[in-house]
Amino acid sequence: MPDVTYSLTASLDGYVIGPDGRFDWAAPPPDVFALATDEVRGLGVHLLGRRLYETMEHWRDVDPASLDDAEREFAALWNALPKVVFSRTLTHVRGPARLATGDLAAEVARLRDEVDGDIGIGGADLAHQAAGLGLIDEYRVRVLPVLVGGGTPYFAHDARQVRLRLVECRTYDEGVVHLRHRVVRDDA
Repeated sequence: MPDVTYSLTASLDGYVIGPDGRFDWAAPPPDVFALATDEVRGLGVHLLGRRLYETMEHWRDVDPASLDDAEREFAALWNALPKVVFSRTLTHVRGPARLATGDLAAEVARLRDEVDGDIGIGGADLAHQAAGLGLIDEYRVRVLPVLVGGGTPYFAHDARQVRLRLVECRTYDEGVVHLRHRVVRDDA
């Protein structure tokens, strides 16, 4: 059965978007960009909210001639990856994407039976919803050595305790640390 994985880059103080709404501080060094590409390669589908969907449409719209080899590889993988977009305002999406027709739990349950590869989930708001429903199996965070002082947190601040087990910790160029934690389930 596929895992639901939540993977984003965060500041050392735990934010994915700064208090000014920007995330330009999150540009990864080449070895971290390669890690993100490898993660996409292992996905069977990606679930995302409207804001992340619109941000990631950059890879569909960008002129491939303006990209380096690593970026072209990422763009090809990302653009081909099936996506499910959760939005109350969008009426259509492009490429191998569809608007969600069910609630988050129902979509994940259906996809667990249908896809090969893991189910990625991105966008902090959608991931916070998934975490609240107990749907996330693994957290993958690339921690950048920068403090942004506030904004949108990587983890939901919902007063809910979740036990995690560290399965991987690697350091990368420019002081980036990649952490992978599995959710510890009492029924496992």
